[in-house]
Amino acid sequence: MKRGFDLPEPVALPAQRGQTFVKLVELTQRLLAEDGCPWDREQTPHSMRRYVLEEACEVIDAIEDGNPSELKEELGDLALQVVFLAELARKEAGFGPDDVVLSICEKLVRRHPHVFEDQTVEDSTEVLRNWEAIKAEEKAGRRVLDGVPRSLPALARAQRMSDKVSRVGFDWPTKQGSRDKVAEEVAELNEALAGGDRERVEHELGDLLFALVNLARHEQLDAEIALRKASERFRERFAHVEDRVRAVHGGFPRAKDGKPAPGIALSELDGYWNEAKGREK
Repeated sequence: MKRGFDLPEPVALPAQRGQTFVKLVELTQRLLAEDGCPWDREQTPHSMRRYVLEEACEVIDAIEDGNPSELKEELGDLALQVVFLAELARKEAGFGPDDVVLSICEKLVRRHPHVFEDQTVEDSTEVLRNWEAIKAEEKAGRRVLDGVPRSLPALARAQRMSDKVSRVGFDWPTKQGSRDKVAEEVAELNEALAGGDRERVEHELGDLLFALVNLARHEQLDAEIALRKASERFRERFAHVEDRVRAVHGGFPRAKDGKPAPGIALSELDGYWNEAKGREK
């Protein structure tokens, strides 16, 4: 006989203390029970990796869209990933959801002595410096960059690495040094391109991208967000190009497989592209 589930009652915003999270744990346990969901019961921490990444990205999209309702839903999906993985770990790794929450609470208290102890700080820069110092004590023997996740998107990982080493003094003393490094890497990339060695071109292109990320950090910009915005601008501009091609030509020519193909003059496409740019101003 199937059993229902008593959903938590809505809680007024001023009274919310996280009390409904208990219900999420209870619901997840029900899904993973012997008479629960077959698909859920087949999952492992390894199989859940893609969902953690997807849900985190959807949270970022909701933040950028500025949609509170969407953000609420996506945060719920992300919270499920945390609880679900903690429940899977109950059998495999010997910890559960309460251990996860206790662990982060202990960490936050340890790393905020300016809040929970008598330490004083002047600004957020000193907070970050102290955070790294405390973290280094906790993880004695670890290298400076060991804590940067390998699974981060490449630009975000590069900026995080650049930021981490800067905190121990490995950095240009001024922004100009970072700008000069970009120019140096451009010259080296041009030299590699002229030589035609693909391996060296890849090497120098990577160095240039890393130098640009470092420049973004010096300018207090997020390289990942900057590129994402550029990609979105490209998408919107090309949508205008496609609309104009459809209006003038009925669409792009089609290849034998039915996919869009070349056939319209680049000068005409550039004209539509410039129209799209002009509309942004």
